[in-house]
Amino acid sequence: MSDGTPAEQFFDAAIGLLQRVRDEEAETIEAAGTLLADTVAAGGRLFAFGAGHSSLAAQDVVYRAGGLALMNLLAAPGLVGVDVMPATLGSRLERVDGLATAVLDTSPLLAGDTLVIISLSGRNALPVEMAAEARRRGVRVIGVTSVAYATQTTARNSTGTFLKDHCDVVLDSKISIGDAELTLDTIPAPFAPASTVVTSALLQAVLATTAATLAARGIEPPLLRSGNVDGGHEWNARVFEEYRDRIFYQR
Repeated sequence: MSDGTPAEQFFDAAIGLLQRVRDEEAETIEAAGTLLADTVAAGGRLFAFGAGHSSLAAQDVVYRAGGLALMNLLAAPGLVGVDVMPATLGSRLERVDGLATAVLDTSPLLAGDTLVIISLSGRNALPVEMAAEARRRGVRVIGVTSVAYATQTTARNSTGTFLKDHCDVVLDSKISIGDAELTLDTIPAPFAPASTVVTSALLQAVLATTAATLAARGIEPPLLRSGNVDGGHEWNARVFEEYRDRIFYQR
């Protein structure tokens, strides 16, 4: 490890990763932002999905001040964060064949929509099958994953493929295998994961691109404002009304 306190070392590691994705993923960020803008302009709907801790980044772009009002969370019991007990059940559900199809069958996703799927490893059955099945149904898919897993681990699903193999656009978070940035001689395991920080930043960069792309086309981006600033609720009520047929978290 480098010099400095563990806190300083973590910040340095996170900043380094953010700089890498800014520089190395610029083209894919632009592509993903443009795909979302294309979907909005064409009347499609936007969805985000992540299982376990990958769901944190998905939740971060839904019903968010400064974010796109049209981004909806695709959720299923036991798959959102650690909302199921025992929490380890969520990890097992990610490996269940056929679960992704059941989730999609009961979701409002339609051909022409775009789905963002977040999975750090991209190796389990759930994200892989969800991406493949969504595309089969005419849904465009943006994957957010660490491509390193596809070269350094084996797939944990019946197809032998990874999330990155079933996407229209792939955003590589650059997170190393194991998602732990620090080590100490006095601690037997690596620690301090950075995937949530980096993945959330990647998605916000994509949505910023989407907003700017829509504006450049003469389309007002359907953005939300904070309810804690004067006029925020009134602004959001107008957006909700205008796009009520494409927003599902109000129902």
